[in-house]
Amino acid sequence: MKLFALSVLYKSPDGKVNQLKAAHELSSFGYFQRGSIKEFMDFTSKIIVERTAQCSRASVKEQEYICHVSVRSDNLAGVVIADHEYPQRVAHTLINRVLDEFSSKISQQQWPVIKESEVNFTTLPDHLQKYQDPKQSDAMTRIQSDLDETKIILYNTMEQVLERGEKLDDLVEKSEGLSMQSKTFYKTAKKTNSCCVIL
Repeated sequence: MKLFALSVLYKSPDGKVNQLKAAHELSSFGYFQRGSIKEFMDFTSKIIVERTAQCSRASVKEQEYICHVSVRSDNLAGVVIADHEYPQRVAHTLINRVLDEFSSKISQQQWPVIKESEVNFTTLPDHLQKYQDPKQSDAMTRIQSDLDETKIILYNTMEQVLERGEKLDDLVEKSEGLSMQSKTFYKTAKKTNSCCVIL
């Protein structure tokens, strides 16, 4: 079981997504792949938040990864990228905990405009590390039994999240958030269908 990324984002009423803070655990990937993989995780997190309705949660399967997302009524959103073995309930508990902590420390008026480098929220890497072992954090999940009653949509692929007629390849090509190196990495990984393909 492994967590790879934890992100806090803001989805504005017009649908534009601002990444506020992110933490990554990429030690299981090759050193030279990590930059591209990080970019793809951030890129995927933004797409999933864009496509997730306000006041809802979802889990999106993509190859050997699952992206768990929650968008609150105040449009603050969280994304956890994990492997298939990581418990869905614990992932959503982590998102709720992080969003509550973030909203108590960072003013809501700042969410639409603040840049990620200006956000003073340093606990994401600690949360990502602490929740690597879901059994250690499971005691906290018991008090959040409301998650059990919340319907969480499970998508089988990233393609189901995209709007009709949209293709991930086209979004990657048009993205300004991905470097040319990352786009090349995506195309090469997709062609070879290797184990290092991320989202």
